[in-house]
Amino acid sequence: MNSDEKQDCECTPPQAKPSPAARADRSSGDPHIETLEASRMKRAAAKHLIERYYQQLTEGCGNEACTNEFCASCPSFHRVDNNAAAIKALDLYKINAKLCDPHPSKKGTSAAYLETSAKGACNNACSARGMNRTEEPPARDHFKDLNYLTEEKVYEILETCGEKEDYSPLIRVIGRVFSSADGLVQSFRKNKQHTKEELKSLQGKDEDKDEDEKEKAACSAAAMEEDSGASSSRLEASSVNKPGPDEVSVDVEAVRRVYSKLLANEKIEAAFLNALVYLSPNVECDLTYHNVYSRDPNYLNLFIIVMENSNLHSPEYLEIALPLFCKALSKLPLPAQAKLVRLWSRYSAGQIRRMTETFQQLITYKVISNEFNSRNLVNDDDAVVAATKCLKIVYYANVLGGDVDRDHNEEEDEEPIPESSELTLQELLGEERRNKKGPRVDPLETELGVKTIDCRKPLLPFEEFVNEPLNDVLEMDKDYTFFKVETENKFSFMTCPFILNAVTKNLGLYYDNRIRMYSERRITVLYSLVQGQQLNPYLRLKVRRDHIIDDALVRLEMIAMENPADLKKQLYVEFEGEQGVDEGGVSKEFFQLVVEELFNRDIGMFTYDETTKLCWLNPSSFETEGQFTLIGIVLGLAIYNNCILDVHFPMVVYRKLMGKKGTFRDLADSHPVLFQSLNELLEYEGSVEDDMMITFQISHTDLFGNPLMYDLRENGDKIPVTNENRKEFVALYAEYMLNKSVEKQFKAFRRGFHMVTSESPLKYLFRPEEIELLICGSRNLDFEALEETTEYDGGYTRDSRVIRSFWEIVHSFAEEQKRLFLQFTTGTDRAPVGGLGKLKMIIAKNGQDTDRLPTSHTCFNVLLLPEYSTQEKLKERLLKAITYAKGFGML
Repeated sequence: MNSDEKQDCECTPPQAKPSPAARADRSSGDPHIETLEASRMKRAAAKHLIERYYQQLTEGCGNEACTNEFCASCPSFHRVDNNAAAIKALDLYKINAKLCDPHPSKKGTSAAYLETSAKGACNNACSARGMNRTEEPPARDHFKDLNYLTEEKVYEILETCGEKEDYSPLIRVIGRVFSSADGLVQSFRKNKQHTKEELKSLQGKDEDKDEDEKEKAACSAAAMEEDSGASSSRLEASSVNKPGPDEVSVDVEAVRRVYSKLLANEKIEAAFLNALVYLSPNVECDLTYHNVYSRDPNYLNLFIIVMENSNLHSPEYLEIALPLFCKALSKLPLPAQAKLVRLWSRYSAGQIRRMTETFQQLITYKVISNEFNSRNLVNDDDAVVAATKCLKIVYYANVLGGDVDRDHNEEEDEEPIPESSELTLQELLGEERRNKKGPRVDPLETELGVKTIDCRKPLLPFEEFVNEPLNDVLEMDKDYTFFKVETENKFSFMTCPFILNAVTKNLGLYYDNRIRMYSERRITVLYSLVQGQQLNPYLRLKVRRDHIIDDALVRLEMIAMENPADLKKQLYVEFEGEQGVDEGGVSKEFFQLVVEELFNRDIGMFTYDETTKLCWLNPSSFETEGQFTLIGIVLGLAIYNNCILDVHFPMVVYRKLMGKKGTFRDLADSHPVLFQSLNELLEYEGSVEDDMMITFQISHTDLFGNPLMYDLRENGDKIPVTNENRKEFVALYAEYMLNKSVEKQFKAFRRGFHMVTSESPLKYLFRPEEIELLICGSRNLDFEALEETTEYDGGYTRDSRVIRSFWEIVHSFAEEQKRLFLQFTTGTDRAPVGGLGKLKMIIAKNGQDTDRLPTSHTCFNVLLLPEYSTQEKLKERLLKAITYAKGFGML
């Protein structure tokens, strides 16, 4: 075989071990080359089968009478999203599941696809073995010294390859450049802007390509153009306002155009995959040991270029290439990650979604492909950890690219707890206060100067970043330990709370609260031994039912003044004159009664909106600040002791508790009528000054209905509202209603809340809407889920006659009766975080047929149910029990 023939037979992209340069001169007679080619052909065949399974799961075969349970055309098929379909397609390929024959309406497309795939595989195989020698070998010398690429050069090579119908020169160039960090860093640099005519000329250079490839390229380019159209304009607009250090030297739009051309050709696609396998370990080494980014910030270019590959989420990348690349990307230093966030934040929502799905698909694939448990932790899987770290970069890009409000922050006016000799003693005892400066903050968040709470509306919903399969296998007790210890060897998913659902995060918060309670008990015991103090390891409240607010207020105020740390002890409540041990149930009733009293409209601490059914702090309330502090403490204690409260606040209250002031848009749910009026003022097309005659002086009523005047600006009654200053008027109006008018009351309320939660990871883990779910629970009661998770004791089973009758009766209850039953059994009429399926209820047999009423242990969610003789008697006894249940006594 001559040298030209040797050059002609090379068609496979570089693999992980031999460098692309060394592979360029290998003989086609080398058995290793033939093995690689055979492997490549197998991968191509596997890819085609997986794509057919994916198409079958998403589109179906077109036959309405299809009986294949794995086909979307089958009447009994349950639809799944694209992410789940891709994973399922992989599983079906592994078990060689049934593939439907295409329906006559789809056969043409399928046959054309098969013919194209077979033709591509055959041509590559013939080229690799030197079997096709009728054509002139390509002139490779022209491209052999090409070590980086530009858009023009790619089109030039593509044109040359298209003329001779041999893409091996392009494959070699891609293998050489895309497997070299230096090559990629230098590629696709920005230069002078192309005119539309120049771009049209460049993209038209491959006119000689066959019609199938041209059609595929056009479709791909159109999809890419549609997806990136919005981001292109955003990039151009942002580049004017962004400072120089945030700019990158790579031409992102050129990279997208090149990918849209090349990825449409299946003969070239594998080159990117193999090059990425070779590139990633070298990049990881450079970042880990050689500090390469600090020497050359343009090193970031290679990550930008690779992430523009729209096929990264495809099955063939998931096994090796994408995990290796994620490990390399996760090694980027903090400034580089922040720069990447700022760049990606200017992308369109479609581009952000594509990157999100890429990393999510890798995490899901790895989770379902392995059996994770307490001995084989998902935290130890390098691919899952690396993909999660990469997803964090996209998450902050999603936040930064959304509707961000970095202003309007509440002032932190709480005085720090003074240092004392006790702290030194705690340190000596090994129980020093953790997180003295407050809960942790994400370093990337600090680098960017933006927080999740600042984002009003992200580009993608926050829910798209939650990975449910990961939540299902995560051992939260172990993960929480890694979170608190903060070692470099163990990764905690609590450091990436966006990927966790509310149920998982609530479990992490539960562990934190319980450990803190244990720590406070231990400190108390040690103090009693060392200093002879009275042993009081719990937060004990003894209250009278008729004076519950006064008793609770006095006791909690004393604790808050003398030793606020006692609020972090486990709560034990005792009602005076009543027998009962508080294992959680008495506390639930205490919280319920306190909330009923404090939110009583006759007291006047809150105003109530009949339209929204929500409460708002009354600026004219005569109640003391201590009362509002008590409400804050109660909310904090409810979270701390895992109790649900029946409170009805607008979302702005939870945003303010998290550190953000209310603004005009918050009026929509807190003061909807006022919001509508102000919105009409902003949209009014006539003359505001002449037609409305409004000034910067507003009026509202006090507790007794008397009008009160307030100037939004100095001498506001003399300043008319005009078309020019109406935005200022609306902003000042909202500022007064949501912040200034209730400033005294809300500061007291927030102070009480922070007394309990100041050292908790609450603000780090949860968003405002999740805080509301923690405090209030869910009003969506799914009793079917409750039935599924209920356990039985004392002789009852799921199939017992009484149990079957019981559930038939409960399911027939009206909504209000269901709430009464839940209140009777668990102490609250709300579902916990995650729904009633997360509530572990037990129904125990309590003797034979009797006239006694059913009873319950609300502390343990246990219902004691006698074996009534008839269903009618069971219903009558149960309804009477849940209707007249109040108070605690010995059974």
